[in-house]
Amino acid sequence: MLIGQHSGKLTQKGRLALPKKVRSEIGSKAIVARWYEGCFVVVSPDRWQALLEKLTARSEFITEPVRDTDRFILGSAYEVELDDQGRFVVPGMLRQYAGLKNEVIFLGLGDRVEVWDKETWLKRESLIQKRASIILEKVAKENGNTNKDS
Repeated sequence: MLIGQHSGKLTQKGRLALPKKVRSEIGSKAIVARWYEGCFVVVSPDRWQALLEKLTARSEFITEPVRDTDRFILGSAYEVELDDQGRFVVPGMLRQYAGLKNEVIFLGLGDRVEVWDKETWLKRESLIQKRASIILEKVAKENGNTNKDS
């Protein structure tokens, strides 16, 4: 399982080395694609299809939001090969989209790894921390838990 937060650096040539723990889960090839909120995602090829099905399974019909999700994610997806040190060249389009400068943050989220520019992630993380209690209360209500002490 891909979990935890790790840091890394983008080289001058646009290469990025996956953390050792991530490498052992991903393997020698990966799919990289644009993701939400200004990051990109790294997924093993065998988990890629399951991830896409999860994203589009909300509708039995091909709706505009499903097509837009396909365009946004599939239209930016690349298959990359990792070298012996777990490095790969981040496609220019993804470097630009994620605003990668030098330092990056890898976030393991179970079936995928998000890659963030460090500054962007720190701002996002701060926002998440500020909204955490509101988000938890909303999730609790949606799950039928109205006890404010839980």
